[in-house]
This record gives sequence, C-alpha cells and structure tokens, in this order.
Amino acid sequence: MPVNILMPALSPTMEKGNLAKWLKKEGDTIKSGDIIAEIETDKATMEVEAVDEGILAKILVPDGTADVAVNEIIGVIAAEGEDVKAAAAPAKAEAPKAEAAPKAAAPAPAAEAPKASEAPKAAAAPTASTSGERPFASPLAKRLAKEAGLDLGKIQGSGPHGRIVEKDIEAAKAGGAAKATPSAAPAAAPKPAAAPLAAGMSDEAVKKLFAPDSYEEVPHDGMRKTIARRLLESKQTIPHFYLTIDCELDALLKLRAELNAAAPEKDGKPAYKLSVNDLVIKALALSLRAVPEANVSWTENTMLKHKHADVGVAVSIPGGLITPVIRDACHKTLSQISNEMKDLAARAKNRKLKPEEYQGGTTAVSNLGMFGVKDFAAIVNPPHATILAVGAGEQRAVVKGGQLAVATVMSVTLSTDHRAVDGALGAELMQAFKGYIEKPMAMLV
Repeated sequence: MPVNILMPALSPTMEKGNLAKWLKKEGDTIKSGDIIAEIETDKATMEVEAVDEGILAKILVPDGTADVAVNEIIGVIAAEGEDVKAAAAPAKAEAPKAEAAPKAAAPAPAAEAPKASEAPKAAAAPTASTSGERPFASPLAKRLAKEAGLDLGKIQGSGPHGRIVEKDIEAAKAGGAAKATPSAAPAAAPKPAAAPLAAGMSDEAVKKLFAPDSYEEVPHDGMRKTIARRLLESKQTIPHFYLTIDCELDALLKLRAELNAAAPEKDGKPAYKLSVNDLVIKALALSLRAVPEANVSWTENTMLKHKHADVGVAVSIPGGLITPVIRDACHKTLSQISNEMKDLAARAKNRKLKPEEYQGGTTAVSNLGMFGVKDFAAIVNPPHATILAVGAGEQRAVVKGGQLAVATVMSVTLSTDHRAVDGALGAELMQAFKGYIEKPMAMLV
C-alpha cells in the first residue's frame, strides 16, 4: 500500500510550515532515517527524516511552497515491489483532502468520543502489537508518547492509514479514550463559556486612518504571528508583577576582565571570552537554586517545582526573536555557558536550532543593555513564571558610608507570574541575584 508523506508537526505549536527544499527526487530510493526535506517553521529550518521505506513515487508539494498545513500530504512513497506509477496515481485524488487534516490532528478533549468520520480508519488500521510491525506514528506523536511513557504499540491510530497522531496520544493519556468506540465514550461535560477577550481594531479600520499612498503593507511571517499570539495570551492570562533593583557591577567587571585575561589559547584564540550576560545567566540560575520555590511553573491543578534551573536567553533574529535555553545552568562553568550561548545564538540567527534547544526552560533573561536601554519590563513567556529584564551598566552617583561616590550600576526588573511567584518570593529571588552580581566570586565556588 502506498504511504503518504505528511507535513510533520515539528513543535507543539506548529500549525503550518514552509516546504523549503526536497532533498530527494521522484524515483529515489528512501530508507528509514534518510533526510528527505527541509521544513521552515516559525522558529527554525529543520530536516525531516523518513519513517518509511520504498521509492519516492510522487512529490505533491514542490520546493518553496509556503504555509503548508500540518498533516497535509506532501508526497507519496511506494512500498518495495509496488508499482511506482500506480502508487503515485491515487495521490492526486487524495491531495485535496489535506485541508481537513490539521483538524483531525488537533487534540480533542479527553472525554469526547471519536468523530464518526474517523471511526472506519481507526478500526481498519492494525496496531503494532497485532501486526508485529513498528508503530506508524507522526514525529510529534512519538515524542509525546515517549514523554508520557506510553506504548505506541497499544494505541490505535486515527490518522491517514491508521497513523498515530497527537490526538490519539492525548486520548491515551486521558485514560484510553483513543481505543473507545463512539457508543462507549462518555459524553463530554459542557464547559462554561469563557469571557470574550477584547478585540483590537480591524485591518480596515486601521487603514482608514491613513492616506492610501502613505504606507506599504508587509505581510506577517509565521514567526511574527506566533510571537504576537503568545505575547497577547501571556498579557491576557497571566497576572504580571514587577520588581526592580539596582546592582553594582564594578566587582563583576573586574572579575570578568581577570578571567578573560587568564583564558588559555586554543588554535591561536582564547578558549572563551565571557560577557556580562554570561555572568547574569549564571547568577540567575544560582539564585533559583538558592530560592527553589521561585523555580516553578503554574498549572491550573498543580505547581511544577523544577529540579534544574534551565535559563532561556532572548536572541534577536531577523523577523523577531527566539529563546534558546542553557540547560542546568547553575551546574555549568562560566566558560561552558559562554561558549554554549555563542553557539546557540549563531545557529538561532540562521534558524538552525532544534526544538529541544529553544522549547521549555524554567526562566528567561532579556538583555537590552547593549542598546543603551536603562530599564524595562519583559513579558513572561509561559510556561515560565519569571523573566529578568537587564538594562545597561552605567556610572551613577551612589552614597557609601554617608559619602557620595561613583559606581557602575545596572538596573534589572523581574517580571513574575503572580500566581506562582508573589512579591515577597520575587524579592527574595532578587536579593539572591544581587548578592551573586555584587560578590561574583561566589559564582566560582
């Protein structure tokens, strides 16, 4: 039976992607694990591996096609011994159905019964436990199943040709709903209607305020749309709370200069070159270790207390920004953090990060000091409960021992999700951070 190649969901939030380039052509032999195409998401350019073997019989979505919906059929593989022309023929008829695929892949409420239109597919598809073959699942479904500790061989797929999709994993996590028949599934309890959110001005209303020839329309790309949606959701659903303190930097700048001067050479270059931001990352991670009650994520039923301080760092890239994550930063040396951050930032600008390199994290740092910004407040990036906004270090007049003096001072503002980190807890975290910044030798022991 021919196997459809579907547009993969390369991240939990991905709805569409651009098919940048096919790395195989029609007639090529495909082996499991082969890189067959490059997909551009809203965050990165990623390689797609084949999960089936055979001959690439038909390419339905050509190079450079934008806004291809997740689960849309992009090509067809003919199985070994199958007639390639015959395998390619049905694909032309199936392709128009692809517009409905994203809806089938969307997670359904746990208590909701499978839709009748999907039931024949689910019943006809054998699972791995009955056929002896490996599970046929989307990359996203495989990852979600692994994270949840689920056996794909015991899950019935409801996607095309019995493919296990995200909805099936969510149903299985909820208690086996993926295997339930429409008659056995309990009726979904009605949910109270959420209060409507305020709507902004329509496109036409905005345009009417300006002369027709006074502006140029630049369409939003996928990244800008995603950033806009997530920031709007954050400000509308998270009660933000802000705390600002000033930190003296003179001791930190002196230590940084000494450490950089002592860096050994590798291939004629210093093995590392620390930035102020590298020390800020380390200080924030150590502060979360010292105040573990602030290293949390809010959910409606529980508080997730994280065992590691994974610090995301906002990086500006063309068209928006991305937040690569330094994992377990409190246990890494400053040189490790510095070199890892340089590598992540460089690949971020080329959109070459993997989803696991920019998803998750337990907090974040946004530093605009290099642009001369004195202070600002950042927007919490869920599931984080905190984000630290870092301003520029500048010489200011300070009072020490009753005497006027000059010190290099940096203002930092902590934005918190007040449901998870309230004022007193946030203040405790900031005091710990200030201590590490003003007495930086503590970061080396």
